[in-house]
Amino acid sequence: MSAEASDSEKAYSSSIKNADENLGERNVNKLSAQRFGRFAPVMEKLFDYGVEARGVERVLENERDPKLLWNNLFMWWSVNLVLTTMPIGTLAQSLFTLSFGQVDACATILCFGALGAVFTSGIATLGPKTGLRTMVITRFSSGYIGGIFYSILNILTQLGFATTCVILGGQTLAAVRPGTLSLEGGVAIVAVLSVIPCFVAICLGPIFLAMLFLYGLGGKAGYHVTAQQPLQDPPGRFLAGDVLSFGGIVFGSFTGWAPVAADYNCKLPVNTSSWAVFVMTFFGLYIPVCFVSILGAALMTITNPAYVSAFEDGSIGGLIAQVLSPWAGFGKFLLVVLALSVIANNMVNTYSTGISIQALGRPFAIVPRMFWTLVGFAAYTVAGIVGREHFADILSNFLSILSYWTAGKNGTLGGYNLDDWDSPSKLPLGIAGILAACFGIAGAVVGMAEVWYIGPIGKLAGNPEFGGDLGFELAGAFAGVSYPVLRWLEIHFTGR
Repeated sequence: MSAEASDSEKAYSSSIKNADENLGERNVNKLSAQRFGRFAPVMEKLFDYGVEARGVERVLENERDPKLLWNNLFMWWSVNLVLTTMPIGTLAQSLFTLSFGQVDACATILCFGALGAVFTSGIATLGPKTGLRTMVITRFSSGYIGGIFYSILNILTQLGFATTCVILGGQTLAAVRPGTLSLEGGVAIVAVLSVIPCFVAICLGPIFLAMLFLYGLGGKAGYHVTAQQPLQDPPGRFLAGDVLSFGGIVFGSFTGWAPVAADYNCKLPVNTSSWAVFVMTFFGLYIPVCFVSILGAALMTITNPAYVSAFEDGSIGGLIAQVLSPWAGFGKFLLVVLALSVIANNMVNTYSTGISIQALGRPFAIVPRMFWTLVGFAAYTVAGIVGREHFADILSNFLSILSYWTAGKNGTLGGYNLDDWDSPSKLPLGIAGILAACFGIAGAVVGMAEVWYIGPIGKLAGNPEFGGDLGFELAGAFAGVSYPVLRWLEIHFTGR
């Protein structure tokens, strides 16, 4: 692959741009289909029927629609007010000793959640300014090679989220009628239902009433908000370590959307208020994630042996089935609805996986997103079936590690010609971005506290046996401080 586009690639890009500006989406579809030779007529038909033809190409100003602004709020609300968000809250008591009654669990969710939502909402404002997907925007701070590095991390991020979605959805479906549907079968059903809508559009719907029912039925079963208190570490270093570790998981659950936050705003006009985008993204994330996560933490305070046993035997899916059991058939119906709610969350993961694969470079970009969607579907379905018995471990480790690399993302956008998004020679070399990322990784390593490794600073933050997770704070600090200096040096010596 050459460093610059070939004449044919430049001609194709020019044709697409002209079609965008003059002849509309129908002509874009036709030109996009021509890339596939003898299969062009079939691909053109698929594009006309609604399969998205556009990939990572920049959305030009004449294609944007200000009416999409409110979609930002409703989309984030819909993809987070789902069952997938609930296990985050359960980890406060199942893995740590945080008491619900002393509001340590709730306070951690609210505070670290706000921090993560601010970070992600800031990234979201770049969509209207650039018309580009988030992983393509990283090329302006970290170069073409750095963009590939971040795209690989984001592919793993979206596949990780998708894996947790299909496992949780599968667990919940299997709990509808225990013994009639295997966990593997439940995972496969949710995976297939997740991928189908991704070929056409994202169609999302909230399940607010179902969550309210769970709050109410949980209260009827008996919330014992002081039940965890005797097990909680006393105030001081050990409790601080628990808060930091759980806080890292909460932060990761919010910043997991940061690498795709601009993807869903790039069709807004360039003059769209950044504050409007920020506020709608913030509340679209913060309210539903906190609402459902706190529900998960509350359900863990039920001490009835039947409920405790249901969680131990069937994880969160089994616990929810037990909570809904007083309503018999209607409860099972709600259980199915809740299980299928993860599809809304998973459609975004699946969609953005395809976009991030296209952002790896031109050979990947010319392949339709629908193909990469199928590749992602196959990957997370297999991972979900293999890891179906280890949901809590996967979720806690995945969200912690996720918080490290998203906090370590660096760089600002300004002074660049956005038409250079696919011209490596006109982009920064990426030395500053890559080195800053390495500094961020170093910060994460010395500050992390995982089952498999505790960094030297992480050990000092909590119980020496378990540590306290300072990984994302140190990753962000190391990368944030080093990037401006390194970028200045890069510009000084390279002029790019």
